[in-house]
Amino acid sequence: MITRDMTVAEVLARSPQTAQVFLSYGMHCLDCPTARGESIEEAAEAHGINVEELLAQLNRLAYH
Repeated sequence: MITRDMTVAEVLARSPQTAQVFLSYGMHCLDCPTARGESIEEAAEAHGINVEELLAQLNRLAYH
């Protein structure tokens, strides 16, 4: 399960297909240093994204 405290890089390493979700939300810097240290919750907040919606889409794609 993908959780709000996981980093973007951690999610991508486990489920590379989730890149399309991040990109659809305008989160284009998937390989930059911020993605390696920023949690999903922090990234969502920085981009003005509802973290619950983002997590739902990430988990749906990663595990269904």
